Amino acid sequence: MSSLYHPELQHCRRLFLRNYVTTMSIGVHDYEKAAKQRVLINVDVFIPLGVSTPKEDQLDEVVDYDFILQTVTNRIARGHIQLQETLCDDVAAMLLNHPKVKAVRISSEKCDAYDNCDSVGVEIFRFKQTL
Repeated sequence: MSSLYHPELQHCRRLFLRNYVTTMSIGVHDYEKAAKQRVLINVDVFIPLGVSTPKEDQLDEVVDYDFILQTVTNRIARGHIQLQETLCDDVAAMLLNHPKVKAVRISSEKCDAYDNCDSVGVEIFRFKQTL
């Protein structure tokens, strides 16, 4: 079952950052550490409708899209990342720290890793931990 159809998300709004391409320092091999690589990132953020349905048509009533892009760029700016799994896990944790975010789905793809395919990557889906 796709995460988009998870029963806990039926009353959520999905915000997304689609096909964000950036050049960043990522990889475990020496040649990867020597040069930045093109990486494609996709993010879905799930926000309960009860905390994201505007009544006055004002930005402060919802989660601003800028939050998603800023979170991704802030993590990348911290420096070299060895694994795409680490990139996705870190961004997920940062996004889930927002009080209105219930769940996230994040994928990362190295665009130029191999000549004979479009990309290689990883995708994760995480719910906010509740106590």
